[in-house]
Amino acid sequence: MNNGSRLNDILKSSMLSLVMSLLFALTVMGQAPASVQKAPEQKAPESLSAAEFSKLINEMSEEGGYFRSDNFTSNETSYLHIVDKMRQLGASGGAYIGVGPEQNFTYIAKIRPKIAFIMDIRRQAVIQHLMYKAIFHLSPTRAQFLSRLLSRPLPKEKPPGPDAPLNDLLALFAKVPADEQAYKSNLEDIKKAIQEEFKFKLSENDQKSLEYVYNSFREDGLDISYRMDGGSGGYNYFPTLQEILAGTDLNGNQGNFLASREDYDFLREFNRRNLLIPIVGDFGGNKALVAIGDYLRSHGLTVTAYYTSNVEQYLFGSDSFNAWANNVKRLPVNDKSLFIRAIAGRMPHPARLPGHRLATLLQQMTVFIKDFNEGLYPSYNDLITTHYIFADKP
Repeated sequence: MNNGSRLNDILKSSMLSLVMSLLFALTVMGQAPASVQKAPEQKAPESLSAAEFSKLINEMSEEGGYFRSDNFTSNETSYLHIVDKMRQLGASGGAYIGVGPEQNFTYIAKIRPKIAFIMDIRRQAVIQHLMYKAIFHLSPTRAQFLSRLLSRPLPKEKPPGPDAPLNDLLALFAKVPADEQAYKSNLEDIKKAIQEEFKFKLSENDQKSLEYVYNSFREDGLDISYRMDGGSGGYNYFPTLQEILAGTDLNGNQGNFLASREDYDFLREFNRRNLLIPIVGDFGGNKALVAIGDYLRSHGLTVTAYYTSNVEQYLFGSDSFNAWANNVKRLPVNDKSLFIRAIAGRMPHPARLPGHRLATLLQQMTVFIKDFNEGLYPSYNDLITTHYIFADKP
């Protein structure tokens, strides 16, 4: 072999070694160190322990804020109008986010999500949802649920069965007077369930808030309603709990969560598995909604429905809308993710129907994000009149 051949062999060997070294280096550089590699995705929980439930409330919640009303009940008589349309659009499973009181139960019962978060700026709203959770926990039937909620004992002879029609239940509790002893006994059972069963410590202010809410249901019964500024008025303007519970969809069918044994049983079990989590949070805040999104993403869940009521109206009024919209952009969504929103009575809207103060609309969340990025929402009126979805009128 001559010197030239030997030199070529040496050069080839050196080039091969260099290439192999570069490939190895690139491979190593492309891998994150073990300490910073992405954590494996967790599955959606089948249930949460009481300790996990209370921990999520405490860790995700922000400081409570003020709102000018006592939202004991929904004031949205149109809340059922979009249920069939949601079903047509494939709203099922996934995660649910909501705000406000009991109307969330109906949407959760229809969507059957894997987990639900109710986020409200008022800490009293969280305490009210813990009260509801305790009543679900203690009440195997719809009749027992209403009996405990209203502090009105069931008749000892021939109490309503588990399949009793909703109208029969409402007629019964409309004429049964509140009972002081039942109220006191139920209140103690509710406190015990919250603190011992759910592992959620009630502060002195929390206990006062719980007593205030629960006593309001005792005093007003099925006539309780949304109240402005904590006052006792409003009954001639806002719908009563009885009217909300007896509400119908656009085909005249009742659809409240208390209208069906199956829906009630689902919600009771959902609560017993600690999958409905109330959070104190501002829509435009920098903690609660972000934490919800992070939790959903880490468990492989997307938002199926986000019920906002008419909160966006107040976000525009407080210059918080952009902050909230940017929070929404961080949520895990897909093309089937929907907003459910209520349009306030003083805002004219083509979807509002006679006899209803509000109209309930849907919107695809991906469409909202695209529109927001394009600057299509300079005002609340632009938001509620752009790319909305309304139910087909019969």
